[in-house]
Amino acid sequence: MILTGRYNTLKVVKFVDFGVYLDGAEKGEILLPARYVPEECEVGEDLEVFIYLDSEDRIIATTEKPYAQVGEFAMLRVNAVNNIGAFLDWGLMKDLLVPFREQKMNMVAGRSYLVYIYLDPDSQRIAASAKLEKFLDNVIPEYLVGEEVSLIVESESDLGYNAIINNLHRGILYHDELPGPLKKGQQLKAYIKKIREDKKIDLSLYRPGYEQVDGVSQNILDHLKEAGGFLPLTDKSDAALIFDHFSISKKVFKKAIGALYKQRRISLEESGIRLM
Repeated sequence: MILTGRYNTLKVVKFVDFGVYLDGAEKGEILLPARYVPEECEVGEDLEVFIYLDSEDRIIATTEKPYAQVGEFAMLRVNAVNNIGAFLDWGLMKDLLVPFREQKMNMVAGRSYLVYIYLDPDSQRIAASAKLEKFLDNVIPEYLVGEEVSLIVESESDLGYNAIINNLHRGILYHDELPGPLKKGQQLKAYIKKIREDKKIDLSLYRPGYEQVDGVSQNILDHLKEAGGFLPLTDKSDAALIFDHFSISKKVFKKAIGALYKQRRISLEESGIRLM
């Protein structure tokens, strides 16, 4: 089945002066224009291509890589605005339309917005929407605590940062567990910390439990050895200073040195930590 707005692996069926035709199964033969045809391409070869509609709404293939596919969220820049909507740069020759009805506020050329890319069921055209809530939390979350997930930062709140999980759900990263500020649209890996009774999801940049502490603890021990056995850092040190040394939050640092102290690997002094 050919998926419009996504990558597909299609077989080359014939060459023409202006490119090659690919076997599009139920979609018929799909043109890959000559400028995108790889060197030494042969009939019968499988090519990974992105399928979309050109400016005349004809199905077409490209080997260019869009910044995101249908079913994904992305932070995209507005190239132009007209009486139809806003047109976003998404890495292809043809810009991506955000109709006015899918804008939360009127978009402005030159600014970037977080949007969801979808396939219009009626026209089969690829479009984008800034009304993110329509596309989130529509299925029951089935994550495991400690499971690694992909995030894109959505917005900041008093508690922390709202983030989109695996293009499906919303979750939150709490301020007091972060090493520093995050940016809207930033993509990163994180871990499921907790799924609450109301199905809200708490996230962490660090793997929960002892596995996290073990990795951080080893990093602290390595730094102590390199520093001659002593570091002028304690649980009262500034969070920014701790992050500069270890790239971790103060909360994680305190948990790690507590574990090392119990294991008699370090001693805790008023002015710092010392390797035993």
